[in-house]
Amino acid sequence: MASLLQDKLTTHQDLLLMQEGMLMYKVKSKTWKKLRYFRLQNDGMTVWQERQTWGKAKPSFSISDVETVRKGHDSELLRSLAEEFPLEQGFTVVFHGRRTNLDLVANSVKEAQIWMQGLQLLVDLVTSMDQQEQLDQWLSDWFQRGDKNQDGRMTFQEVQRLLHLMNVEMDQEYAFNLFQTADTSQSGTLEGEEFVQFYKALTKRDEVQELFESFSADGQKLTLLEFLDFLQEEQKQRDCAPELALELIDRYEPSDSGKLRHVLSVDGFLSYLCSKDGDIFNPACLPIYQDMTQPLSHYFINSSHNTYLMRNQLCGQSSVEGYIWALKQGCRCVEVDVWDGPSGEPIVYHGHTLTSRILFKDVVATIAQYAFQTSDYPVILSLENHCSWEQQETMARHLIEILGEQLLSTTLDGLLPTQLPSPKELRRKILVKGKKLDALEEDLKEEEEEEEEPESELERQPESESVLESQCETEPKPELQKLRPLSKDKKQKVVTCPSFCLPICCQTTTQASISKPESLLLSRQKSKIILCPALSDLVVYLKTVSFHSFAHSREHYHCYEISSFSETKARGLVKEAGNEFVQHNTWQLCRVYPSGLRTDSSNYNPQELWNAGCQMVAMNMQTAGLEMDIYDGLFRQNGGCGYVLKPDFLCDAQSSFNPERPISPFKAQTLLIQVISGQQLPKVNKTKEGSIVDPLVRVQIFGVRPDTTRQETNYVQNNGFNPHWGQTLCFRVLVPELAMVRFVVKDYDWKSRNDFIGQYTLPWTCIQQGYRHIHLLSKDGTSLHPASIFVYICIREDMEDES
Repeated sequence: MASLLQDKLTTHQDLLLMQEGMLMYKVKSKTWKKLRYFRLQNDGMTVWQERQTWGKAKPSFSISDVETVRKGHDSELLRSLAEEFPLEQGFTVVFHGRRTNLDLVANSVKEAQIWMQGLQLLVDLVTSMDQQEQLDQWLSDWFQRGDKNQDGRMTFQEVQRLLHLMNVEMDQEYAFNLFQTADTSQSGTLEGEEFVQFYKALTKRDEVQELFESFSADGQKLTLLEFLDFLQEEQKQRDCAPELALELIDRYEPSDSGKLRHVLSVDGFLSYLCSKDGDIFNPACLPIYQDMTQPLSHYFINSSHNTYLMRNQLCGQSSVEGYIWALKQGCRCVEVDVWDGPSGEPIVYHGHTLTSRILFKDVVATIAQYAFQTSDYPVILSLENHCSWEQQETMARHLIEILGEQLLSTTLDGLLPTQLPSPKELRRKILVKGKKLDALEEDLKEEEEEEEEPESELERQPESESVLESQCETEPKPELQKLRPLSKDKKQKVVTCPSFCLPICCQTTTQASISKPESLLLSRQKSKIILCPALSDLVVYLKTVSFHSFAHSREHYHCYEISSFSETKARGLVKEAGNEFVQHNTWQLCRVYPSGLRTDSSNYNPQELWNAGCQMVAMNMQTAGLEMDIYDGLFRQNGGCGYVLKPDFLCDAQSSFNPERPISPFKAQTLLIQVISGQQLPKVNKTKEGSIVDPLVRVQIFGVRPDTTRQETNYVQNNGFNPHWGQTLCFRVLVPELAMVRFVVKDYDWKSRNDFIGQYTLPWTCIQQGYRHIHLLSKDGTSLHPASIFVYICIREDMEDES
């Protein structure tokens, strides 16, 4: 593949022109547009930019960081500049993780096509690389970085500088001996293949060699039976058949002769250990492997809070990119805060703040386009409606016209549900969660009567709960006014909010104030919200209702109704009535959202809400950190489809499980982790060229309160390249079915807090035992390839529970 890349770089016309470089506008906002000179480096893996054609170049992005390239028409920012630049000349570079998109405008449509096609070609090549090809390319990147004068060869001085960049603290004499051995041409420099040999000598894995020799009779190879013994004894794959061992040899043995003789060399053995088959995450848990036919209430559902926000809750940017990113990450519940906008078009933003605004119809169009690109399972549209009657009608029209057949507007079978439908039954459907005028049975009854004969215009009594539910739990409830006829066959509640008790979340404003953020922050007007029947009708299985108590819900509510809780309220319920909360969540959905005090878009720990079976634990997905690491870790399983089946004891309506006083119906387990070594850990402080990390490994368990704990190794001084710990950590866990395990590598600093290097989080139930590599992720969840740690894992049932 590396040779194919080099071949493309020397023959493909687009790539040749990209290597020459082109002037393009870099666009960050409507007012920030700067000319920059972009050039693809000769390695084909890095794009550099300069202020001018003769200016100082600096790396702009790596091809391996790019997810895809989008046309200018698909860019919200470039569309807003359509009067300045033809959209055909613009394109967007979309990165993995939470990195902001790069919007560029070329000087012509032809130049834009050159960069779009060329970049996508390189992205496709990188995506199709196997493990060895990725390593070769990584080495090539380092060679380019170390070759300071770009002459295609490296002196020993350049190699020494590169070693510091690569986190290697090495005796100078030893390093020089390795350099001379690799310099087979005796030129005093290292060229491409010589540098590869130097790297191999540098990265020799003694711990892997010892493990290999302990199973190899001659120390040179593993026969089929020897490798089978290793898989069964050490990797705990008890039911492993010779056919699987043979398949792994064929997959990872680099030599054709080894494949023919059905043996594994030490290089093949290392290749296997570093592969997905040797990963800590069980490959059987990667595809959709869970039962998807149970009611929605039996699943944890990947959910987003204020999905439109790119940054904080007070003055951050609102963008459809938030929806694109969330949906592509597997999010299945997105939030839309809708307010009256100019020209009769509803807008989406964080009400009464300085956050920017986007059109509701653009949000709906984006959801329609991206809803099912990552997962076929249903998307929930959590609608926070603050609009006037007229603009609610516009909302309903947009939802119906834009979403079309994707929109679920009636029950699946036309009957009143006794339990929620399953993700499988709702595949490729978008459900609206929101307020509703009548009970679902009233709608269904009305549909039946309409089919028989026209109904006379009679008043019918709707349910007693308020159409408008204040999110401010301490506020008095709005008064309910008399019913009045509204249309041919629909009746309507009118809710008046007295000015003395008007919560922020239920205020409306004038058209003039919509365009003036300052007046929004100050307005406290008398207001009434009237729910439009057209919008009400689109709510089927997810009618929002106020929560009073679990007893009240059991007595008065239905399975198709849903309550929302602030994190504070939800935490209180877990502590006060944990078992009741568990039972409630077996038959009815609930949504938990971050506290309004989190103006910086920080997150809470989702684990304690999952412990009570809460399905939609909504997060500020734009904010990286420990909380999102746990969240991403849970939803990494089951094909990343956004639905994870809860343990049986969280699905049983008669469950006795209490997360505050857990007695698991299964046996407790003990986890033994021997942290052996680390590989190619990245530098933390890249501004200090000579600094080397002092890495340590911390293992954290998140689960029910007694299980939540952490332990860590000692630190290794001045070695981020191949540190060795050889320490064993031990954890006893009462409820492994709920536990998440987080491995985090830190750079020890006695003066201040240890610096973050990388992490990886996964469910306890997805851990593979045996000798495993843990491939580290960055703060924003992207790969730090080839950075990893090598561990030995053993899980055993706790014998203390036998009594």
